[in-house]
Amino acid sequence: MDLSVVVPIYNEEQSIPELVSEVRDALKDTGLLYELICVDDGSSDKSLQVLTDLSKDDPHLRICELRRNFGQTAAMQAGFDAAMGRVVVSLDADLQNDPHDIPAMLAKLDEGFDMVAGWRAGRKDTFLNRRLPSIIAN
Repeated sequence: MDLSVVVPIYNEEQSIPELVSEVRDALKDTGLLYELICVDDGSSDKSLQVLTDLSKDDPHLRICELRRNFGQTAAMQAGFDAAMGRVVVSLDADLQNDPHDIPAMLAKLDEGFDMVAGWRAGRKDTFLNRRLPSIIAN
């Protein structure tokens, strides 16, 4: 396995189909053997059902189910523990990180870098749900 993409999922039923489609589209021409590991972190919506339905038609999609909400860090660790890829990439389920950046990041590894990190430009958050709390907290 060349690549594992780990995504913590918590109440993301609306964004999951687009997430899976975007990851598939981003990696389809790379020739990489990859897995998309979605870790359901005790979602109370239909996230797990959406993942299960999508996995029936997508051999790349693997689901890890946590019995309750343990938080993003624990969900990420569960995904890392399950990962079989030589390289592991983490993404957010809300597509704040563009899966189409993965091939460019992998190219940097091929250049000899030990680790590659990206940052978000042009965040999609609204002022009230992310920016204002961040300003207040910091």
